[in-house]
Parts: sequence; structure tokens; C-alpha cells
Amino acid sequence: MLNEPTFSPSLLQVRSLSKTYQNRTGLFRSRAVQAVKPLSFDLEVGQTLAIVGEAGSGKSTLARILAGMIEPSSGEIHIEGQLMRHGDYQTRCKLLRMIFQDPNSSLNRKIRVGQILETPLRLNTEMSEEEREDKVMQTLRMVGMLADHAFFYPQMLSAGQQQRVALARALILNPKIVVADEALSTLDISVRSQIINLLLEMQETMGLSYVLVANDLGVVSHISDEVLVMHDGQVVERGKTLKVFADPQHTVTKKLIQNYNNEYRR
Repeated sequence: MLNEPTFSPSLLQVRSLSKTYQNRTGLFRSRAVQAVKPLSFDLEVGQTLAIVGEAGSGKSTLARILAGMIEPSSGEIHIEGQLMRHGDYQTRCKLLRMIFQDPNSSLNRKIRVGQILETPLRLNTEMSEEEREDKVMQTLRMVGMLADHAFFYPQMLSAGQQQRVALARALILNPKIVVADEALSTLDISVRSQIINLLLEMQETMGLSYVLVANDLGVVSHISDEVLVMHDGQVVERGKTLKVFADPQHTVTKKLIQNYNNEYRR
């Protein structure tokens, strides 16, 4: 008798995930607002999934739910087949890390870069102090920084260097997935290109998977394998990035592409 084939689950499985807020409309009345309507998707090892949409579409809320910053109203998130429970940050942060839009505000200006990077190791590993120090220096070099930068404060660094530190902090626990929420939008073009190349290099060497929230469709088409288009909290179109952009079906996707092309021609 032949053995039935076995299928390993996707790296990231999102099932029926949603978020509803109660907005107060009066002293005793409130109105339910669905910031994210039930949605499902998968992400494979070494792949990049982009999430695009207009302001208020729910894409950043979705990113924060994935990172454990916002508790979902319904649905499940599985990484490597393991259910991610809200509040179990120690488990989640070893598998999924986040890079924020503005490193100037997401990095603690009161402590040195080395301390910023050492903190996740101290809280989530059994490494000795010497091992943590070695890991910090190794990770800084990996993202194109000098070991001496460990002694700098964030405000002493350029915007590009700050985002490299943010990336180092995301990578220092060797996660499987990195969620980048508009992480490139505040950088100038030359620095943005450097960070993109660094992200692609890290993906190739570490087998990372990315969830990329972005408005720049040029960046999305360059580095993502698949794209979700969101509008009013729901996914209105999805598929292989180049195919979706070459032949958009939904009016929202068409509008996003048109707006990008108009901006690009200026």
C-alpha cells in the first residue's frame, strides 16, 4: 500500500483574522467599526508578501495584529504550525519581529545602540553577557554597521543608520518572519535603495520571510512575490505581484496604480 503524501503547512497561516473597535457615539451608545474584516492568507519560507491600500484601509492594523501589538477580535495566526496566542510575546518575538516606519521614535534615545540590541537577548535567551555582546557586534556588522556604533545613541546616527539598527533589532533573535510597516517611506531614495538591497541580502542568507506594508508600488513590485490589496478593512484583490499590477481587476487596485504612475511622472 502506497503511503499518502504529507504536506507541511505554510510558514505563516492566517485564518479568519479580524479586528472590531467600539466607537462611542454618545453617552450610552457606541458603534462597531471593523478595522479589519475577516481575512485569510499564507506566507511561505523565503517569500515576501506586500500589503497595499489607501490610508485607513486597515493594512497597518493588520501588521500590528500579526506582531501581537493589537489583539484580534477573531481568527488565528499560526507560525510553523504553532498557534500564536495574544500576550505570549516571548514565543512570538522569537518567530516574528517588526520594523516600524520611524526609527527615530521607535528607538529609545536614552540608551545606546548596544543596549537596544542587547535587551531582546537578555529577556528572551539564556545567553551569557559575553555571548550577548558578541551577538550584538555580529548583528551590527551583518547590517552594515561598525562595532563601534554599539556605543552611539540613536540620535547620533543618520536616518539610514537608524533604520539599519531597527533591522538589527528585528533580526537579533533570528526570527522566521519580519513585518515591515512603512519602514522605507521616510528614507530618501539612495538610502531606501541601500536598505532594500540589505533586506534582499538578509532574505537570501537567512531564509527570511517578509510582510511588507507599503505605499510605494515600485518597491512592492521590486521585492514582493505576492500582494494583498486592502480597502475598508478587507482584501479586495490578491495574487502574484507582477500579475496583479500588470492586469488589475479591482477599481481600488487600478486607482493605486494610476496614482503611483502619476506621482512617478512628476
